[in-house]
Amino acid sequence: MSYIIGVDGGGTKTYAVVIDEHGNKRGSGIAGCGNHQIVGIDKALGHIRQSVEQAIQEAGLAHDDIAFVQYGLAGADREHDFSILRPALATLPFANWDVVCDTMEGLRIGCPDNAGVVLVCGSGTNAAGRNEEGRTIQTGGLGTLYGDAAGSHYMATRTFQAAVRSWEYRDIPSVLQHKVPRYFGFDTVEQMVNDFLDRDIYSLREGNLTIVLHEAADEGDALAIRLLQDTGRELGIAACSVIRRLGGFRKETIPIVLVGSVVQKGRNPHLLAALEETVRQEHGSIELIIPEMAPVYGAVLLGMDHLGLAAGEAMHSKFAAYGGYEA
Repeated sequence: MSYIIGVDGGGTKTYAVVIDEHGNKRGSGIAGCGNHQIVGIDKALGHIRQSVEQAIQEAGLAHDDIAFVQYGLAGADREHDFSILRPALATLPFANWDVVCDTMEGLRIGCPDNAGVVLVCGSGTNAAGRNEEGRTIQTGGLGTLYGDAAGSHYMATRTFQAAVRSWEYRDIPSVLQHKVPRYFGFDTVEQMVNDFLDRDIYSLREGNLTIVLHEAADEGDALAIRLLQDTGRELGIAACSVIRRLGGFRKETIPIVLVGSVVQKGRNPHLLAALEETVRQEHGSIELIIPEMAPVYGAVLLGMDHLGLAAGEAMHSKFAAYGGYEA
């Protein structure tokens, strides 16, 4: 029996699963942030190790029982990143393994032929693609300074700003000026702003504030809807960039795979409509794909590819049944 470990290391958590060659889930483990760009390589590696050890222990296996480990890690963006990650991962007790950016595991769960575009919108954002010849390209994923304008941390900052601007009559009236202070435990924007300034808070990393944005949009709030549409357009622009930089695809309809909490859990219709419209303006025939399975199973599928194991529709259905994004 061959056993594969898939590891999905993101900006919020690291999720590992042990799967046998028939697609049966034998164990899983969850630890903290697996992005070395955020917490440093030592902490990231510690979280990766912790999640993997939990999964192996739950499966009742030993390290030597594992045929292949596939790491899909946020922050694996450039060769410089891989020069940090590969030596660190080599210290883990596995003979056969590979590491890719987490975008590639997202693409694998959405495209059976592994050719298309993947857009990540979780705590951060990224975009990548792989054409039929196997050429890959990445757009973004390097932070707001380098042009990224999506992801829950970025969207949370925009939501906070919108609440303040609405309160100060620099933007249209919005329920965000009531909802955002309440989220932080205040009655008014004024109380919230004064408290933040008194504590010298000038930046925000509060991804869950994006939930408030979605709630406001669901209530029909025009400002919240505009922010989500802006995010959709930014994701669409990133998709168009990937397609142009790859030189297009041979297939008539281009699959656009959407992964990450904002798109897999949130699924806001205003965001999705703006995304689709942006891409269709440049590339008429596209298909938006929101996978039902967690991205970690993309790592498992890539691991099965390495071992030459069949991973058809039945395997995809089995992985989807294990649960979605928060599996």
